[in-house]
Amino acid sequence: MAERRPNPRTVLLIVASAMFMEQLDGTVLATALPTMARSFGADPLRMNVALTAYLLTLAMFIPASGRIADRFGSRTTFRFAIGLFTLGSIACAQAPTLWTLVAARMLQGAGGAMMSPVGRLVMLRVVSKSELVRSMAWLMIPATIGPIVGPPLGGFIVTYLSWHWIFYINVPIGIIGIVLVTIFIDEMREPRRQPFDVLGLVLSGTALACLMFGIEIASRGVGAWWIVALLLGIGGTAAALYWRHAKRHARPMLDFALMRIETFRLSVYCGTLSRIAVGAMPFLLPMMLQLGFGMSAVQSGAITFVGSIGSLAMRVCAPWFLRQLGFRNVLMWIGALATVLLGTTAAFRPAWPIWAIYGVLLANGFFQSLQFMAYNTIAYADVPRTDMSAATSFYTTFQQMSLTLGIAISAAALAGSVALTGHGSPHLGDFSAAFLFVATVSMMAPLLATRLAPGAGAELSGHRDTPGRRSSDFSAAPAAVAVPVPSGKDGEAR
Repeated sequence: MAERRPNPRTVLLIVASAMFMEQLDGTVLATALPTMARSFGADPLRMNVALTAYLLTLAMFIPASGRIADRFGSRTTFRFAIGLFTLGSIACAQAPTLWTLVAARMLQGAGGAMMSPVGRLVMLRVVSKSELVRSMAWLMIPATIGPIVGPPLGGFIVTYLSWHWIFYINVPIGIIGIVLVTIFIDEMREPRRQPFDVLGLVLSGTALACLMFGIEIASRGVGAWWIVALLLGIGGTAAALYWRHAKRHARPMLDFALMRIETFRLSVYCGTLSRIAVGAMPFLLPMMLQLGFGMSAVQSGAITFVGSIGSLAMRVCAPWFLRQLGFRNVLMWIGALATVLLGTTAAFRPAWPIWAIYGVLLANGFFQSLQFMAYNTIAYADVPRTDMSAATSFYTTFQQMSLTLGIAISAAALAGSVALTGHGSPHLGDFSAAFLFVATVSMMAPLLATRLAPGAGAELSGHRDTPGRRSSDFSAAPAAVAVPVPSGKDGEAR
């Protein structure tokens, strides 16, 4: 009797729900930190360590997620990741002190490090190439809804309930997720076991954690210079040792051989440059509105969320844009338009009518999100199926690094402008200078995207780039994603 094949839409809904839980948790927590600080009797400024601990754990364990999924199976790993995140949520809710909260957040981070990459890997293995663009658009919706729903939900919970419920709300979602994964997702693993790169995990984890933590401290100016230098020195040394190790290992934890694939390489390079802008926006814009415009935190929040609305609206339109324009034109022209809109933010002044500010942020969120949809999809266009797990880990790691780098670069640009102008504190013009600097970095992405082949990813988008040539002409190309063919009791992917 034939084995049941997983329904791609059901799988997509399950993966999206898990990612929504993770995204919601982070944005809700940020709103509740002042209240939690009073509960712990801690300095509110020190509460940021709860967010940093989660990010550091992500950096350490994301590289291992794909290899773990290959060895133990996508369903088992995904289910374990949800369970670990849920247990971490319970531990966070029960935390009596700040440092126990930090330890619980690290447990959450270990689950989150596997949840997003392995969830994306599950989606890539059950969705056909022709449906990948539409599926990726819907999968990215949780990342957009979380920043919209999170702040008001967090405010409601800490005002009318207790901050503990910020974490307890993850429990029923996690339990339901584990049940649904067990029922609807097949086990998919590589037929041949590869040696697990333990040394590579230690070196890459040390490099990523130290570099990200050093960048975080430097960007916020909260640590002594020697601490930053020590962290960056250790991180740089570990990175150099890993580079040497990776060239000698047959299946390294982060496989730089993937960069030989043109579409993957350009997506990593261009995406990193563009994501610097994404990392800068949540740091620069609220400060600009509050310090430069004199707005309250509530007034600032009523403006900054507008970009997320534009991003959400894009999800419905993304397949049409990619079908009409193709990946190359989207990354070039839409990327350039998104960067120009980002640069326009530098011109914001209190005299601007509010509708004009809303319009710029709404359009920027829309086109910037379309740009990232294209990056996240074209990256896997030519990746062989056997390398898909390694590619998801590699790509997610660089996503995380580039967002952190965005905060550091924007903070450095702001501090540089303050120093050059001789201001004692940031003025409106300093924020404008920082926005323009970030936009300049981001503009390198659409320029680099000109190197992408005109027909790249046509099988995914359905775009006809030249007369007489349709996406069906690419049918002879090897599929990057495929529905797994069941074999044995677990149904391994072939």
